[in-house]
Amino acid sequence: MLLPRNVSWILVPVLVLGFAWGGCQTEDSDWDDQWGIEGELDIGDTVGKEDNAGIAGTPVSGDNQTTAVWIARNQWEDTSTTEARQSGIAWGADSGLTWDQKYSAWVQEMERVAGNDTYYDTFILKTPWGKDLPAPALECAEVAMFLRVTFASWYGLPFYLTATDSSGTRIYFGHFGARTKTGRYKDTPLYKSWYTDYTGQMASRDNQYIIDHWPSDAKLRSRGLYGDGDEMPWLPGEGAYKAGHYFDQVYLNKRTGHFMRLILSYFGSMHIASARNTYNLKPQALRAGDVLVERWQKRGIGHVLVVKSVTPLPDNKLDANLASGSMPRRQPKWEDGAASKHTFTMDECGGVGTNYDGDEYAKLGGGLKRFRVAKNKNGYWTNSWMTADEASWINDTDYERISARPAEFEDLLGQVSPEQLRTSFLQMVSDARNHLRQYPASCSARQRREDAFELLYDLCQREFGQDKATVDGQYRIFEDYVFAQLEYTESKTCCWNSSNAAMFQIIMDYNNERQDPDCTDAVVFKAMGGGYNLFQEYAESTGRGHLWRPWSEDEACSQRDVSNDTEMTPNWTPYCDLGAAPPAPDCSDEFEPNNSPTAAAAISEGTHAGLEVCSTNEDYFEITVPAGASVTARIEFTHSAGDLDMTLYQGENKIASSTSSNDAEEVSVNAAGTYTLRVYGYNGAANTYTLIITGDAGGGESCTDGFEPNGDSSVATSISEGSYLSLEICAADVDWFAFDVTSGQTIDVRAEFVHATGDLDTTLYNSNMTHVESGQSTTDNEVMTVEAGSSGTYYLKVFGYNDAQAPYSIVLDLQ
Repeated sequence: MLLPRNVSWILVPVLVLGFAWGGCQTEDSDWDDQWGIEGELDIGDTVGKEDNAGIAGTPVSGDNQTTAVWIARNQWEDTSTTEARQSGIAWGADSGLTWDQKYSAWVQEMERVAGNDTYYDTFILKTPWGKDLPAPALECAEVAMFLRVTFASWYGLPFYLTATDSSGTRIYFGHFGARTKTGRYKDTPLYKSWYTDYTGQMASRDNQYIIDHWPSDAKLRSRGLYGDGDEMPWLPGEGAYKAGHYFDQVYLNKRTGHFMRLILSYFGSMHIASARNTYNLKPQALRAGDVLVERWQKRGIGHVLVVKSVTPLPDNKLDANLASGSMPRRQPKWEDGAASKHTFTMDECGGVGTNYDGDEYAKLGGGLKRFRVAKNKNGYWTNSWMTADEASWINDTDYERISARPAEFEDLLGQVSPEQLRTSFLQMVSDARNHLRQYPASCSARQRREDAFELLYDLCQREFGQDKATVDGQYRIFEDYVFAQLEYTESKTCCWNSSNAAMFQIIMDYNNERQDPDCTDAVVFKAMGGGYNLFQEYAESTGRGHLWRPWSEDEACSQRDVSNDTEMTPNWTPYCDLGAAPPAPDCSDEFEPNNSPTAAAAISEGTHAGLEVCSTNEDYFEITVPAGASVTARIEFTHSAGDLDMTLYQGENKIASSTSSNDAEEVSVNAAGTYTLRVYGYNGAANTYTLIITGDAGGGESCTDGFEPNGDSSVATSISEGSYLSLEICAADVDWFAFDVTSGQTIDVRAEFVHATGDLDTTLYNSNMTHVESGQSTTDNEVMTVEAGSSGTYYLKVFGYNDAQAPYSIVLDLQ
């Protein structure tokens, strides 16, 4: 799980549970609240590489108890047993490989593919039955644990991770379930009793039969992981489309799926860094399936990356690619060789130097690790190491040898040209920006972006003779300044993991509207005056109040009560010193500007080509559906050029959405009313598109006043000063009028009606279709009086609140 390096709070995933169940349990009824675990799981003492040589784990005799998840029928060192000689998902028959080597081959073999609705590549999870799925959405340490547990469970290999609980009791989560040395740990699940393992039933069947008759666990399929964020809408079949649904798709042994939810909830990066669960490796032993751990503090979170592939290069060099999840959860991101080399050579990966507290990085547990293997020693499972790795381990207390590894990786991993490095650093900047476009409160993404710029400044000065101002002028964009870096421990924004893409758009729209020809500094998105009222009020004024989420403490947050977040001192060229033109809307289709619900362009049936969503831009359309009619809205575009999505709202209620990875998105509605259609780019994507409206949209057909049809701004009725009587708003109807004004004129426009008959509202727009004024009272008549800011055509929109119907008159006075 990747968070800012100056975080000082203790590791989550930790559940603070207030009670334990008494009496007998026969089945788990729901989530963690009956497991009885209180507080967090610590790592206990650190004891070096030889730790478990003399420290026994759980008795082997406990394997077949009611807590068991799977039976350890194989051993990691096996090469010549009947099952070890069989071919598998990444090795041939009689391969001579140990199961640990086969694990590495499996990780190496999984192919690189485009992520599902992501801006990056991930990998395909290969199963023994040919039932392959895209990698799941997980946090970083969860990816490493998921892969290791999955492989061990499929092939019946012994496995456990160990920690201590808040009372100091050492516990073991593994193939035997959740246990202490003496038995079941608290009220954790009785996997063998409660859940079914279908592996034996399918043992004699071929792969196609297994896939066609795949068993399902409805309870598992309905569940997610603690903390949420594990939604995977691209999963096949019916279910909750969360982690439990994914696990049900890849495990014949459903016990493993339920166990996975337990271990991923309680173990994290510091447990993987623990010498009891992994051990340090020499760089020359690097292979797929190993893990690289970033640690920048004694306690608390870090970042875990899986070594996804290792490829030999000439001159005894290696090319290594890393993959990692993040927080919020995501599909593992596959890093290229240049970006991976940068991570391997970071001091935070067990290198030289100290952190902000003066702690030596080499003593914090970071660097290249390999999972320990559980062996039966004197009747106890003991986490140990493979015999073949005897020459490759480094003792946890050999700090000189540990700290030398980043420099060794600098030489061992393939040489990267300055041009490749520049491309890699710019990709790191782009990745951070894309993350912010989905989660604008993310402080870790802000830091990653600025860390990448620091690397870019140094590289460009050294290799290309460019100073910082030149680099900023070439590569900085306005949103970098809007999402400036914050001091984590002094900024409550950093604890907020549930911000979203719609909020990013609101924040950028607010800043873009403030720009003038002389350039205006960005208003940084952060807590001010105790909250975020500035941006929330803007959201409400543009009809997007329902899209703004209130601040929430999504992780431990000692800074929750700060009134004003603290910005870090920036090391960039101020935006207005760059000499860049202020940002301006770069979309020029016929409906612009229509970037908010209050500026939504009324649209009727037909094909509307040549439309465009630009960077940090969204399009809104108003669709009116008459009584008894239905409407379908479809956008067509080339997905590879930019992934567009759309959502349909009625007021603040989301009616439908379409967010596929195809070349079209489509939503439909068959109830009378006025709806708002939002078209936007996923992760800030830009693209051109065609909007096709089919059905009976636009309204007005049942109205008989003399100005119909005028249900669209493009067919607005031209009026001048005077009174217009006997007008009518019908069910799901809207009327548009247009009139010319000169700059400075006072506009007084009245819609006169009887409120008790039907509540009508009005909105006034200027010649750019920018919202000017609204009339939304709960009395008879609506009156709007404003001064024209410029000469041109103004537009008046009259509509019924909640589809109200009423006759009305218009009175227009220009002074």
